[in-house]
Amino acid sequence: MAAVWQQVLALDAKYNAYRTPNSPQFRTLYIRRRSQLLRENAKSEHRDPVARKDYLHLRAQLLTSRYGSPAFSDQGSIRSRSFSTKSISRNTLESLDSFHINDSRKHHFRHMSSGSLKHIYEGPMKRVFDSIEVVPTKEAEASRAMAGGKSISENYAFAGMHHIFDQHTDAVTRVKFANDDKSRVACSSVDGTLSICQLIPPPATVICMLKGHMAGVVDFVWSLSNDVVLSVSLDGTARLWDVAAGSCMRVIEDGTNAELLSCLFHPLNNNMFVIGNSKSSIQLMNVSTGKGYKAGCSKVIGKVLALAFDPSGRILWSGDDKGYMFSFLVDVASGKLTKTRRISVCEGHPVTSISARSWISREARDPSLLVNCCVNALCLFKIVTDDGGLQLKRTFQIKQKDSNIKSNFCPLMSFRQGACVISGSEDMCVLFFDIAKEKKPCVNKLLGHSAAVLDVCFNCDESLLASCDAQGMVIIWKREGKQGAL
Repeated sequence: MAAVWQQVLALDAKYNAYRTPNSPQFRTLYIRRRSQLLRENAKSEHRDPVARKDYLHLRAQLLTSRYGSPAFSDQGSIRSRSFSTKSISRNTLESLDSFHINDSRKHHFRHMSSGSLKHIYEGPMKRVFDSIEVVPTKEAEASRAMAGGKSISENYAFAGMHHIFDQHTDAVTRVKFANDDKSRVACSSVDGTLSICQLIPPPATVICMLKGHMAGVVDFVWSLSNDVVLSVSLDGTARLWDVAAGSCMRVIEDGTNAELLSCLFHPLNNNMFVIGNSKSSIQLMNVSTGKGYKAGCSKVIGKVLALAFDPSGRILWSGDDKGYMFSFLVDVASGKLTKTRRISVCEGHPVTSISARSWISREARDPSLLVNCCVNALCLFKIVTDDGGLQLKRTFQIKQKDSNIKSNFCPLMSFRQGACVISGSEDMCVLFFDIAKEKKPCVNKLLGHSAAVLDVCFNCDESLLASCDAQGMVIIWKREGKQGAL
């Protein structure tokens, strides 16, 4: 059913000129992000094909009702529409340009007329999409044009500090931008509070402080709609916060009176979240009732320091302070949690962070996990089985022996050769690694903190980067060049 997602992208590209007509930069970013999401979802084998087709039909109706029928479109299904050469998105040209196909076929694609496009799209092109793996090449001219012809290190150069926050009186444990939002960022601290900050338009301000926890807040997460924040604390409680009101909606106490150390919303169902505690327990919870699912509890070996879902929400990974990771299968309908695999990262050394990504760039197409472990290493794993089995691909050197350092994949799909990840470090640096470089993979290093950098996070278009440290400072870094240039 990947062909349906190709049709969805074609539909979005057709209406793209009508979307924010005064902001062509946003339209380019929108199509790139849309392409990334569609490619990720096309890999899932557990989607209903009928629902995909229904989604395509409904989306076509909604776009038509909002923007009208574009001048170059006619009535009928997506598969039967013809396209003029002007209506082909740069993303489509870039995809054709980066196929490994013979020269005669490339020549045929690049010189076909408007009338032949319809025929190719309905027949041979679909077979090409189904049978040929997309592989990056040095000849991908459209990709290089969208990237500005710059290298990874040039695109991750920074112009300096956008703002410095110091509203917390103790270490800031996590910093996260709101989902698909480039201006709001939240922080949690050992001082027992959380803060919500607004960065754009300047000047940057602290919108509100969320107070109620009786001990340090060690983890939090935004809901999909950004209207709720879930936090967990060493006081043994999880709290749901109304962001707009700046108030606590619900307090959920751990049934075993243990410290809560990690939390995560389900990526597709924000009425479900998972928490991990200091007594080696993982529990799926229901937001509406505030209670745990009966079959949604499992035990691991050590304290649960890190949690991560795959993008579909079907697989959950946990990391503990004994150096182990566990994978679980999640049944969203029943809330059942089934343990499947145990992976030893480095026995006796805490696993402090896990991030999952199904596709980083066209050079890093494997579903991957990014893992911090207290052995001075950032580990990149390939997901090799449907039940969460992992294979170590490579490690990157960082300074981490004692602190709960976090790392992240850069959010945008890369339109050049290479793919980047970022991590904090105990040497007070923010580190950037190109996972495609075998030698000297560290492509940039940001200096400015005076304590161990505990967490790092990009906003949705990678125009701003937030980092926090063990002394309570939060730095917002501004990238050089145009926003969303990647």
